[in-house]
Amino acid sequence: MSQHNKSLPIVLFGLRASVFLVMFVWTLDKFINPDHAAKVYESFYFIGGLESSVMRIVGIMELIILVAFLVGWYKKFSYGLVLVLHAVSTLSAFKYYLSPFESPHLLFFAAWPMLAACVALFLLRDEDVVLTIRQPLSKP
Repeated sequence: MSQHNKSLPIVLFGLRASVFLVMFVWTLDKFINPDHAAKVYESFYFIGGLESSVMRIVGIMELIILVAFLVGWYKKFSYGLVLVLHAVSTLSAFKYYLSPFESPHLLFFAAWPMLAACVALFLLRDEDVVLTIRQPLSKP
């Protein structure tokens, strides 16, 4: 096995752990500061009037997806959902990309490399094996 092939699983784990960290903090916001999270949903996703209890339910669902993603459980499903969640988040900020030098719009550009990481993880999910739950092979 070449050095490149030996490094790939380690690199993918680093991407998975860092994507998890960012999304985990966003998810914690739904528990710690649900009013802020509700304002984000209203501003970016045009879903208004969400109560704290609804934000907590959304947070629980996100947390389940993120834990599955972190441990590599049902990768096609969990990696795919993380990719979709982050893609929606990235694209919902489109208006800020049009005026990048107005504060704090420049920070929104950090979403693009993370989106690329999510795409890479989804496409290379079978190579991402460090600290993952290994599903049994399906029988033919």
